[in-house]
Amino acid sequence: MDVDRGSYPDARTPWNNAAWRREATGWLVEQLDRFEIEETGTAVLRLRPWSIIVRMEAAEPVWFKANPPGSAFEPALAQRLAELVPEHVLTPYAVEVERGWSLLPHGGQVLKNVEREPRHWEELLSQYAEFQRALVDHTDEMSKLGVPSARLAELPKLFDFPWVADACAELAALGIPETLDHADLHENQIFYGDRYTFFDWGDSAISHPFCSLRVPLERVADQLGPEFVPRVRDAYLEHWPGDGRTLRRAADLAWRLGVFGRALSWQRLFPGNDAISAEGIAEALDRLR
Repeated sequence: MDVDRGSYPDARTPWNNAAWRREATGWLVEQLDRFEIEETGTAVLRLRPWSIIVRMEAAEPVWFKANPPGSAFEPALAQRLAELVPEHVLTPYAVEVERGWSLLPHGGQVLKNVEREPRHWEELLSQYAEFQRALVDHTDEMSKLGVPSARLAELPKLFDFPWVADACAELAALGIPETLDHADLHENQIFYGDRYTFFDWGDSAISHPFCSLRVPLERVADQLGPEFVPRVRDAYLEHWPGDGRTLRRAADLAWRLGVFGRALSWQRLFPGNDAISAEGIAEALDRLR
């Protein structure tokens, strides 16, 4: 098995524990046998502080993922999303909810490997808006699965800045319901096709839907130019009820608040690591200047 440690050569993960490793590989082999998936090449192990991923070579590659405690809800969420909105997500072969493990199919080509044009971002954000709207009535259910909360009512309690409370109150008054926020929606978390497939839910939270715009619109600005941001944003907003002026105001407010969801996910995924948690908060504040 080839090992990829990326930029984290010294990161310690459960893979370093022989007993954990035996259990995980045993479960993986059991699932491969169950679905009659035959390995055809060398597996690649990717170790990161926030996840362990094994890519198994087969007729179609399959992926084993182990989540840390801070995102252990992901397998249960992925399984439920596959039932609620199967056209937008991967359907796991198997999940082990208690351990935070999942076995996932290959989703095709990631958007990162496509020469991206404005229409790609317009299309995927239009589909993502459909996805979010379909989940509006399932937020309590997702919360019970362990999906964290970054709801507008809670952000002022977590970030003690007067403008945060004001922005949350104004955004809530605009009447757009909260739903699932991917919180890290970029070109390496999206499979390209006629229907885009969204994956990797470890950073997600229940929040205002427009908070999801922060990451993709930053990518549009960086990769295509800031002049394309309004066009792509409006392609997303068209799928929400309300007049254009109100929706754009909501998007502006959510743009400012969306960074805090990112900071919260860093705190979840790196508990007790003051340096990383502080970095997440500093990043959020920095972007608001």
